[in-house]
Amino acid sequence: MGSFKFLSFLTSKTHPRLPYQNPIRQNLVDKPESQYGPNRVFRFLRRLMSGGIIDGGSRTEAEEKVYSWLYALAQSDKDLVYEYVRSTERGLSFTEAERRLKENGPNVPVDFSFPRWWNFLWHAFFHPFNIILIILSVISYITSDSPNGCIMLVLVLISVCLRFYQEYGSSKAAMELSEFVRCPVKVQRCAGRVVQTELVVQIDQRDIVPGDIIIFEPGDIFPGDVRLLSSKHLVVSQASLTGESWTTEKTADIREGQSTPLLDLRNICFMGTNVVSGSGSGLVVSTGSKTYMSTMFSNIGKKKPPNDFEDGIRRISYVLVAVMLVVVTIIVITDYSTSQDLTESILFGVSVASALTPQMLPLIVNASLAKGALAMARDRCIIKSLSAIRDMGSMDILCIDKTGTLTMNRAIMVNYLDSWGLDKEKVLQFAFLNSYFKTDQKYPLDDAILAHVYTNGFRFQPSKWKKLDEIPFDFIRRRVSIIMEREEDKDPHGFERVMVTKGALEEVMKVCSFMEDVDSGAISPFSPEEYQRIINMTEEISNEGLRVIGVATKKLEKIRYERKDNDDTSESDMVFLGLITFFDPPKDSAKQALWRLAEKGVKAKVLTGDSLSLSIRVCKEVGIRTTHVVTGPELELLDHDAFHETVKTATVLARLTPTQKLRVVQSLQTVGNHIVGFLGDGVNDSLALDAAHVGISVDSGASVAKDFADIILLEKDLNVLIAGVEHGRLTFGNTMKYIKMSVIANLGSVLSILIATLVLKYEPLTARQLLTQNFLYSVGQIAIPWDKMEEDYVKVPQRWSKQGLPMFILWNGPVCTLFDVTTLLFLWIYYKADSLEDLVFFHTAWFIEGLLMQTLIIHLIRTEKIPFIQEFASWPVLCSTVLVSAIGIAIPFTPIGEVMGFIKLPLSYFGFLVVLFIGYFVVGQLVKRLYILVHKSWL
Repeated sequence: MGSFKFLSFLTSKTHPRLPYQNPIRQNLVDKPESQYGPNRVFRFLRRLMSGGIIDGGSRTEAEEKVYSWLYALAQSDKDLVYEYVRSTERGLSFTEAERRLKENGPNVPVDFSFPRWWNFLWHAFFHPFNIILIILSVISYITSDSPNGCIMLVLVLISVCLRFYQEYGSSKAAMELSEFVRCPVKVQRCAGRVVQTELVVQIDQRDIVPGDIIIFEPGDIFPGDVRLLSSKHLVVSQASLTGESWTTEKTADIREGQSTPLLDLRNICFMGTNVVSGSGSGLVVSTGSKTYMSTMFSNIGKKKPPNDFEDGIRRISYVLVAVMLVVVTIIVITDYSTSQDLTESILFGVSVASALTPQMLPLIVNASLAKGALAMARDRCIIKSLSAIRDMGSMDILCIDKTGTLTMNRAIMVNYLDSWGLDKEKVLQFAFLNSYFKTDQKYPLDDAILAHVYTNGFRFQPSKWKKLDEIPFDFIRRRVSIIMEREEDKDPHGFERVMVTKGALEEVMKVCSFMEDVDSGAISPFSPEEYQRIINMTEEISNEGLRVIGVATKKLEKIRYERKDNDDTSESDMVFLGLITFFDPPKDSAKQALWRLAEKGVKAKVLTGDSLSLSIRVCKEVGIRTTHVVTGPELELLDHDAFHETVKTATVLARLTPTQKLRVVQSLQTVGNHIVGFLGDGVNDSLALDAAHVGISVDSGASVAKDFADIILLEKDLNVLIAGVEHGRLTFGNTMKYIKMSVIANLGSVLSILIATLVLKYEPLTARQLLTQNFLYSVGQIAIPWDKMEEDYVKVPQRWSKQGLPMFILWNGPVCTLFDVTTLLFLWIYYKADSLEDLVFFHTAWFIEGLLMQTLIIHLIRTEKIPFIQEFASWPVLCSTVLVSAIGIAIPFTPIGEVMGFIKLPLSYFGFLVVLFIGYFVVGQLVKRLYILVHKSWL
């Protein structure tokens, strides 16, 4: 699947002018060897015993180094930071920068080495089941049994091509990372040998090295992890890391503490984040594989937890090989001792081995998966990985992001409150007028206010007002002001001219000197006590999951209004009116969908980067329990065992970083032993999507997220997933039907042949007859993907049981062999078919009995109920059964039968078969009920 090569960084080479290897950093990041030497030995042994499984309980060593390095820089003065990275206030020289670039390589988060097509082909080909079929086909060709060999090679070709197509297409996802951050960057460099001059140049972000001083402005993307040196009203979006749409204020003039969460560090900017507003300069402290982003993506492409189904198939292959070697060897030796024809004995042995092999397994599995994929395509889903459908049937936990999945991803207005928390229409009126006359750029909150007014019948008559001016919104002030007056007031001394300001509550309150009692109209000073009271009230509202903005007004007394550019004094001494609250409502279908998922045994956990209060509010609305909640910063403080226990019980996990989402998914998979699905659409969800058993994204999601997803939804609707779960369980059930019935039928048939060969001292069937019987039986199984499952089966998650199949074989396998031996005794005793003279009769009788027995096994195994009485198979399965049985019975009566060495059988034998199969169904049903009573399940 290719490998990720991380760029070297901070290597041991030195430079005579400006050595880059920094002993200070080594002390900050790498602990002394003497202190941690024994621990490394214990860590190695622990990893060896755990088999290299990542359980998500702790950060990796690379992550710990990045965390330690960034926290050390955040807690240090700017002057000391230069020493840490061996730079100067003037920046690096061009010579030093070039040397560091050669030393460390290009500045890309991950360097992905794309594998060749033959690597994927080999990976698809090298499977025990394929090897078995290829070996048998080669032997078949050697022994002049070309048709059988050709059939097996075709089956191998189908299996290999399907797997190659899936893996080759999905592996291209990691290539998106190399294109993630590419843009020119302004860098301050110093030039000159004697007198050094500072120059600002533009270079590609791939050429940035640690120690560079960068200069940034709105729209720029940070090319590495940066310690701020200067900042002016700097606002940064970290949506690529957190998934939150809100912006973050950053400042250079601060020293952070160890208790501050990493992504909340205000003097550190991270690779891949972008400047929304403001400007400044910063010192690049990490590039390439040493950045925080690289620790995110370093786990991409790592091996997922073992797939129980594929592991089970592999175990079956090994068991079949072992049984095949023993049984075929005995049969060949026994047959050769009688016939003295080695070629014929080997051909018969190959035929027995072929009969023992479930040849239709790749076709049945892929046909079932393809059928599920087509069904989900009708539900507007794109299935990238067919095996994901089967995994959805086993999924018992679905981790989902809140925004856009549970909610509509749009704001609706909830309340319009005065300073005392009471609904006041005047607050809504002025908020409406502000949004109505705003022209610079309308935001979703403006649309929510307008929609609320129009749909609730308010008549604020905006036509009576005239807009004079607008002070547009920006990310520094975070508010917008509209200056307007009433048109009908012609008296210059009687007109009403006001400024209405709306925006972030803190920024609106910052420009207010008064507050108004809306009922009485009384104006009073805006005291610190009132300020704190409103802040406390706002916190209570925010804890309910609502977003709050403030509204203020100011009467303008000038007869002729004029505003100078860059004049901020007009937004001052304003009167605070009140608050407007908003909510991102849950989807109407979300609650019903989650309830239906819970009915089917799939628990939902919310993993989001949003605030805890907002997440709790949404989860309560859609019926997710919120008794156990936790945040990302709280998880960071937990030890290994406490982390896993918290993840196990928590239903809402908020303020998670991308790596924390990954750790939560890994913990659920390994420690919790769950089959985990993850639904996300952002870059910050890529790690979890890659690690989950079933990664689900949407068509509007980030390209990286869609590439790592196994399933892409064309609509953000959880009800589509319910259909996927049902298709997955149907696919899993039909696949298990085939595996169990084919293994029982094949093993029973081969053991019966072994017993008959040892007792009779001759072949109970010729090689041609055995291959024909096996071929007809295999054709009859083709319809299994179109069979139905019982309602109770699809109500709970279905997983492969390592002990289930062996116990199933031990219980049910002897029943088949018992009735084959009964047939042998009947032919021997009743028809006296115990000599070579009766060989043709015996071959014909054994052929029909074996074919009908294997065909009827399908109906006995496919349901836990009584077949043909309590439960009927689907019509394709019934038709295939009748057709194959009819062909098998008719062959001895046709010219083909004569060619194959068959004769016509007496009617008394068919009467015996009726009694035999009734007895088989009775005994098989009794064994089935006992098995269900003991093991509590059937398929």
